Amino acid sequence: MSRIIGVLNYKGGTGKTTTVVNVAAGLAMRGARVLCIDLDAQGGLALSLGTRYLYTLTDLLLGRAEPEDCVVRARHNLDIIASDRSLLAAEGELWRMGDEKAARRRLADGMRDIRGYDYILLDFSPSVNIVSENGLLFTEEMIVPVATDYMALAGTRQVIDTLKSVYWEMQHYIKLYLVLPSFYYEQRRKDREVIELLQRYFGNRVAEPIRANVRLAEAPGFGQTIYEYDPRCSGAEDYGRLVERIVKDG
Repeated sequence: MSRIIGVLNYKGGTGKTTTVVNVAAGLAMRGARVLCIDLDAQGGLALSLGTRYLYTLTDLLLGRAEPEDCVVRARHNLDIIASDRSLLAAEGELWRMGDEKAARRRLADGMRDIRGYDYILLDFSPSVNIVSENGLLFTEEMIVPVATDYMALAGTRQVIDTLKSVYWEMQHYIKLYLVLPSFYYEQRRKDREVIELLQRYFGNRVAEPIRANVRLAEAPGFGQTIYEYDPRCSGAEDYGRLVERIVKDG
């Protein structure tokens, strides 16, 4: 059975795509088979990995291609289903289906026969739309990256409210797996206070923070993971530590 883990915060700039890319790559380097699905029309996943594709998530959701045709190899042990701006048009098509329940389950239904992955990671858009609802009804665990500023805490609260509503309204349970502090500067008092606040509310579900690191910001521009771009930097160390926790918790 695959572990299906989403990465979501409704505030932009928290490191969602960076987390998906480098967690997925770290798991793949440890021998796990990993599939990443991009739920964001900005298409950051394929860009970050320098991956070309023919079919996208739009084709899967609208039944224009088989799921296996939408899967492309990004690295050894690491596959992706890419997205691009066509996903914006797919939202309208899904609403016009006339069956709201079926429209929200297109991803889960389409992925039903996909086998062979130890982990499936979903890179959510910060927007609330029918595509993200598809992702929620497929996801089983959620990682919430939180930039260490007070405004980011509001996005975290919104994610938690969403997980509750998915359970009560759609009868689908998603475990809040980890809260992941990102862009962390240990020397700043504010950052330390945010960590303490998160730990007060979420206890051991707060992962060790991802330190602010310019190499993490540079790597996607070269289509590389942090382990390829600068394996000795603090970003590679921090994401490596997160990967180890995910493996251990498996």
